[in-house]
Amino acid sequence: MKTRAKRFVSALLAGVLCLSLLAGCASKKKELTRYSTVFYDVFDTVTQVIAYCESEEEFNTQMDALHADLITYNQLYDIYNDYPGVTNVKTINDNAGSAPVEVDDRILSMLELADQMYQTTNGKLNIAMGSVLNIWHNYREAAEAAETDADNKLPTMEELEAAAQHCDINNVIIDADAKTVYLADPEMLLDVGSVGKGYAVEMVCQAAEARGLTSALVSVGGNLRAIGVKPDGSQWTGGVENPWSPSDVYTSDSMLDGAINMSDMALVTSGDYQRYYVVDGKRYHHLIDPDTLFPAAYFNGVTVLCSDSGLADCLTTGLFCQPLEDGMKIVESLDGVEAMWCTPDQQVITSSGWDSHLKK
Repeated sequence: MKTRAKRFVSALLAGVLCLSLLAGCASKKKELTRYSTVFYDVFDTVTQVIAYCESEEEFNTQMDALHADLITYNQLYDIYNDYPGVTNVKTINDNAGSAPVEVDDRILSMLELADQMYQTTNGKLNIAMGSVLNIWHNYREAAEAAETDADNKLPTMEELEAAAQHCDINNVIIDADAKTVYLADPEMLLDVGSVGKGYAVEMVCQAAEARGLTSALVSVGGNLRAIGVKPDGSQWTGGVENPWSPSDVYTSDSMLDGAINMSDMALVTSGDYQRYYVVDGKRYHHLIDPDTLFPAAYFNGVTVLCSDSGLADCLTTGLFCQPLEDGMKIVESLDGVEAMWCTPDQQVITSSGWDSHLKK
């Protein structure tokens, strides 16, 4: 019995010693250091990343992978350019009315989200509106190339209404089993600008987390996505640009009051000050109301805060293109989703839970 007791005590002491050594190892874990980087070659905008890693080598490895992922998504969701060996959304458009196109799962899942959000936003988020959006895109491009605003022109209602005959989302045939997409209308065009970037940011951040990134703030053209919290336990913070005083450089004057706490959250804004051109002194932006076929006039900016960047991107466009009462009903019906609306008379209106996310 004494021998057994000694063995038990020895085993107990050995266990305590091992736990002490493990605790010592844990306490000696490397501190996380803040690093940052900027990319200029994806989604026609600026990407900025701040992250905490154990070493610069780890940070560079993570950023190389994140950058490569963004490039891939940018090519997959491109509607204007072809890439060697890549079947993308442009390929689907090029085959409209001709044949189903076998696509990457990353296109299928993005289109499935967009189809779901068409229903959620009462049809205001419609990726099948490419034929109408393309007209506005061409007029805006011509205006950007013109020497003066005096030469700028608006599309006619005749050409917009003709294009609107080819925007029925029911003609987007997705076969999940065959992994194909077919546009049944030969004159239909997909435009995924309202979902592609946000969805890509979400997928890229999830992949980075799977690779071990635990603390980061990713901004792709203002689409913010926070991963985890900072090493000291504090949350990341985001801000909303002032639509009545926008600036290329973020300052206190160019941001609305109230920093927003973000941990594993996305903050996305759609505004009439981001892409536009001027005709006869009036600004015509890129967010087109499916009902009027002209730029939506309800708001100057709409911001959505939720846990999914793809969902937030879809909602900002959908909410921007409908009255406040309708949009508020949508937001209040969705768990974990908050929104802010900035009206033309410079009012700021928020959903019921928005203030709970403000930094105290």
